[in-house]
Amino acid sequence: MRIYNLLALILFCTFMFCSEVVASAKPIQIKVFIAAMFEIGENSGDKAGEFQHWYQRYFKNSQPLDVKGALKPVYCNHDGVCGGVLGMGKVASSASMQAIILNEKFDFSSSYFILSGVGGTPPSKGTIGDVTWGSWLIDYDLGHRWAPEEGKVGAPTFMPRKGYENIRRYQLNPLLVKWSLALTSDLTLKDSPEAQAYRMRYPQTTARRLPKVFTGTHMTGDTFFHGPGLSKQAQYITELYGADDYITTEMEAAAITQVISRIHGTQRILSVRGSVNFDQGNPNETTLEHLDPAPGETAGGFAETVENIVLVGGAVTDHIVKHWNDWQGGVPDSH
Repeated sequence: MRIYNLLALILFCTFMFCSEVVASAKPIQIKVFIAAMFEIGENSGDKAGEFQHWYQRYFKNSQPLDVKGALKPVYCNHDGVCGGVLGMGKVASSASMQAIILNEKFDFSSSYFILSGVGGTPPSKGTIGDVTWGSWLIDYDLGHRWAPEEGKVGAPTFMPRKGYENIRRYQLNPLLVKWSLALTSDLTLKDSPEAQAYRMRYPQTTARRLPKVFTGTHMTGDTFFHGPGLSKQAQYITELYGADDYITTEMEAAAITQVISRIHGTQRILSVRGSVNFDQGNPNETTLEHLDPAPGETAGGFAETVENIVLVGGAVTDHIVKHWNDWQGGVPDSH
């Protein structure tokens, strides 16, 4: 009987000790959180999507941390950099971000957020392989739309919906965007003969140039809008909202920002996007032909662009981590 009592006491003490360890475990202080939207296959060893190069750079020696409600695990390294795949589109990505940001494993009180992914660009504003920092994030879907033939000829077919003024557009911290551009504008981005050949299908000088880093408005829409008409409408919305020129179409950033802003505000959020396609066809193809290209007619440059995103975003991540004493309390005044 004494033996059983002793075993029970040992098990009880072991359980209590483990419980105390779990209860006393401190959450991970996250310096930079990297949010990608999709990965094509695995995190390494195959064709890279939006997360693989981030994983190789920061998380290849990290263990996955499962988070209830998130699409994929979160990875963290010993330097306070964490990241994961949130899912494509506004609902999937924002749901994952909310699950992660509310999870007790993590401390986001001083974190910077880098919302990272690919997108499209108008050929008059950018080219394949560009990487852009979002100065403004606009929700393309929050408003009223109607068929062109049901309004005045040539007039816009969009009107903002009242009641969404605080969530339909976000101006990201200008000082943080300025920092990011200063740290990355001189980087030489990767390019390829395939991307160069594809650019030549377009007559615009901007579309034909080499890729570079710059800033502008990122347009968030669940609708994968295409064609010169809807591109023009996106630009109209940015002007209507007093934002910078529309330069990137994407599907998540404004929604994720709304989630983060409810708890931590928007002052430490960055949106970085690489352009993998034009938002419209060239003069020799229709919009539908551009949306559904024939074999061999797709834009080149995807592989290089996802590398460029991490080249650019990683430069800012590394700077923040290296100079954490200067950045922990907020964005420094000067650089």
